[in-house]
Amino acid sequence: MQSNVGKLDRALRVVTGLVLVALAATGIVDWWGWLGILPLATGLVGYCAVYSLLGVRACPLKK
Repeated sequence: MQSNVGKLDRALRVVTGLVLVALAATGIVDWWGWLGILPLATGLVGYCAVYSLLGVRACPLKK
């Protein structure tokens, strides 16, 4: 499994995921805030299955 998420994309996913999970944990948003686990996980792992299906690569290829 090769990384297909770039550095900036990963950082944005982690921040977005953390914010959504924190909002859900504090009760500010409803159940959908827990969906923040998905961008958090893909940001931490560096791989996005949807990008793979669409043929998108947000990071440069390693030589």
